[in-house]
Amino acid sequence: MYFYYEPPYFLLFAGLVISILSGVAFEAVLKQNVRDWSKNRSTRTLANLQGFQLLMPFLGMAMGIWFFLASGIQIFGFPGKFAYILSGSLTALIGWLVWSQLGKILVQLEKGGSKALDLDSY
Repeated sequence: MYFYYEPPYFLLFAGLVISILSGVAFEAVLKQNVRDWSKNRSTRTLANLQGFQLLMPFLGMAMGIWFFLASGIQIFGFPGKFAYILSGSLTALIGWLVWSQLGKILVQLEKGGSKALDLDSY
């Protein structure tokens, strides 16, 4: 006898909502920090803007993505433990790559201004 459980649709949508709301907060904090830095041009570097204030919404996005991916994997019938381990490792790896890339972009923005990020010139 096989037991089919109800897929975690609630966690799927909750993870999506958490990610979107945290992403909006992340965008607002990042824009405000860059705007404050560009007005003041203080001794504080742009790379130092990656502090706790920016880390919290980023971790919220990562947590939402983790739940979203794990729930999506479970919907296809994989066990919960496997789904959370796989999605957790993927989320951690991609989150680390995005966070380090953000630091590199902030350093590039600081050195060359907004012209350094002009991708249309290539």
